[in-house]
Amino acid sequence: MIGVDEVGRGAWAGPMLVVAARQFNEIPGNIVDSKMLSKASREILVEAIIGCCQLGEGWVSASEIDEFGLTEATRMGVSRALKNLKAKSNETIIVDGHINFCPDNFTNSRCQIKADKSVSAVSAASIYAKVVRDRFMQQMADEYPEYCFDQNVGYGTKVHQAALAKYGVCKLHRQSYKPIAKIINND
Repeated sequence: MIGVDEVGRGAWAGPMLVVAARQFNEIPGNIVDSKMLSKASREILVEAIIGCCQLGEGWVSASEIDEFGLTEATRMGVSRALKNLKAKSNETIIVDGHINFCPDNFTNSRCQIKADKSVSAVSAASIYAKVVRDRFMQQMADEYPEYCFDQNVGYGTKVHQAALAKYGVCKLHRQSYKPIAKIINND
């Protein structure tokens, strides 16, 4: 079975990352939704996940999200993650959420609300995606220190909003998102 989850869908800056996880051994430890774990716990669990799962990443850039919209960008991310995992069209796939973003050729896929809390392969995808994307955004904080991406990982926190008001947008910002578009258009 393959579990699929994403991180960064609602961020104002940075890419979205979709991960497909095929679990081949039981994952030791407290495997639950990444949002329920501390950063330290996620960092420990990600090593166990790498040892117990095959993983496929589907990165979608901010510019692709702007160009294609969030729904189509999510479909692209799921497709890329499944392709990178070398998923077979008849494998059982569970996608976290209420929309099945799998390509039509995957005949045994379904969506499940809160699957990241109840299906270990989806939880693994959730944790791995969160750790990997957060690490990427921490690297971007070195390039764009004024936005504090190491703390907000691209989400619209008060500190991020204050930086946007002071410095404007950078190439990582999703220009199609209303708060960013308002800054660009001086509204």
